[in-house]
Amino acid sequence: AIRRSAGDMVLNVDSDTILASDVIRKLVPKMQDPAVGAAMGQLTARNRNDSWLTRLIDMEYWLACNEERAAQARFGAVMCCCGPCAIYRRSALASLLDQYESQYFRGKPSDFGEDRHLTILMLKAGFRTEYVPSAIAATVVPNKLGPYLRQQLRWARSTFRDTLLGLRLLPNLNRFLTLDVVGQNLGPLLLALSVLTGLAQLALTGNVP
Repeated sequence: AIRRSAGDMVLNVDSDTILASDVIRKLVPKMQDPAVGAAMGQLTARNRNDSWLTRLIDMEYWLACNEERAAQARFGAVMCCCGPCAIYRRSALASLLDQYESQYFRGKPSDFGEDRHLTILMLKAGFRTEYVPSAIAATVVPNKLGPYLRQQLRWARSTFRDTLLGLRLLPNLNRFLTLDVVGQNLGPLLLALSVLTGLAQLALTGNVP
């Protein structure tokens, strides 16, 4: 569809996502700058009231969009234009399709984290990526812990993989973005280490850490 399209823009929407009526009107002005290759809207949990977990995920989405992505956009490079609501310059997207469709990691086909991977390709091609907080998209989020943990594992794998793919990109970006990427990757590792250390202390000494 992207190869056959004649339009200037391509809007990516997940099948379980509902867009606000003015999303396209809010996203398109950001794309008038030819240096911008992609822009994403703000995500909310469509099923926010299902459970305590969905309410927490909705809060997590707000923080991810309005603190993390907003800060990245301030320095010219949103590091992941999220799949539920993102718009792309078709000419830029078309030039990257061959790389995008043959997504491999360590010699194996990769079928997760495609939105982050495409964003990295956009940045490597020299385009800016932006965040538009007023373009609201409501997407369905996991309402049980098992599916949520599986989703987070996929996303973590994507973050680590695309960090490796984008390391050469970082020196060309603002230094804040290097700090941000290091934090994104180091934070989960430190959390895992602290949990394992706590469990080891409990097992060896009987003391709750």
